[in-house]
Amino acid sequence: MRTIQQNIEALRIALNAIIANKTKGILTTLGIVIGIMAVVTTMTAANGLANNFKESISAIGSDVLYVSRMPWIITGNFFEYRNRPRLTYKDCENLEQRMKGKGIVNPTTGTNRNVKYKSTVMEQTPIVGTTETQIIVTEGFPEYGRFLTAIDVNYKKRVCVIGSEIKERLFKNVDAVNKDIKIGWHTFRIVGVMEKQGSAGFFGGPNFDNQIFIPITALMKYFGTSNRGYSIAVKSPSHENLADFEYELIGEMRNIRKLKPTEKDNFSINSMDSLMDMYNNIMGVIVLIGLAITGISLFVGGIGVMNIMFVSVTERTKEIGIRKAIGARKKVILTQFLFESSIICLIGGIIGVIISFGVAELIDKMVMPASISLPIVFVALMIGILTGVVSGFIPALRASRLNPIDALRYE
Repeated sequence: MRTIQQNIEALRIALNAIIANKTKGILTTLGIVIGIMAVVTTMTAANGLANNFKESISAIGSDVLYVSRMPWIITGNFFEYRNRPRLTYKDCENLEQRMKGKGIVNPTTGTNRNVKYKSTVMEQTPIVGTTETQIIVTEGFPEYGRFLTAIDVNYKKRVCVIGSEIKERLFKNVDAVNKDIKIGWHTFRIVGVMEKQGSAGFFGGPNFDNQIFIPITALMKYFGTSNRGYSIAVKSPSHENLADFEYELIGEMRNIRKLKPTEKDNFSINSMDSLMDMYNNIMGVIVLIGLAITGISLFVGGIGVMNIMFVSVTERTKEIGIRKAIGARKKVILTQFLFESSIICLIGGIIGVIISFGVAELIDKMVMPASISLPIVFVALMIGILTGVVSGFIPALRASRLNPIDALRYE
């Protein structure tokens, strides 16, 4: 009980000392404010990137492998990949035959064409030629209408499913289903509008909401087949056996390409794991830079707090001597000054957090989705208090060790 009363008294004295030196305390907190802003901004940016990444890869699928000419992330000799033969539609058909009953195969190819509805034109819009299995592989579904069917693909029908951004730009609040649009010189009827899937643009990938899906056979018929590359998505029966499934897929592709055992693969198998590796690398760099900025800011701020606490101890030497003379123990004096330095840093932390809310709003509006969560605020304030304890410990220790006789004689 006595210890609690002593701590309460030490806290009261620390608060009074801070209130009595408001200007000095505010100036001291500047370094802490910058440091806490760096902490909160780094953690908020990391959260924003994580959310953006999850949204970006939602249309890729964790149990889907993608066969393509080049890897998504090139780490070796680019020219070696560039010289590989393109995947052909024949490769797609052969793989589909070989993987029947083992996995779902969805070939895609693409082009860019101007898209027009009445007087509104969208230039060089991505047109994706695909099949009815697209929605099974990507798990992205139409919000309105329907997706492509096997009949659409088999009969090369001029129908399309548009992304949410296409709908907003061409039709605004008007129902787009059953409307006709021009893709290049050809008229296609809209049969569906995809739900919002997000953009992988931050990671160098496509904007899924800015695409138009048409039957792959219609794309080849109306927009040509020359110099066209294909990609093949293959959905595994389960995520747990994805590694074994990948080996089987590689074997089938090598057979299709008629590669000898000694020859290297002239195709690539991509998966979400490669994107995860890229994401982890990006996050590692961002967090490292953020921690470096935070560490420097808090170090500078901590030095400022330490200096001001040394000054405070010197100015109040006689007061310390009087308190020790009437029975104040070393622990009480130490606690008083630790409270003072911690409160100064806590105030700086609160100011830093408040400013960070504004920074997070700017990030959210201008860069990517970002918001400050309660755990981030809690961690930031705890870091501020810890900085106060560390910065104020040596001055507080010095104050607690003062000889009361020498302290009373101090002028």
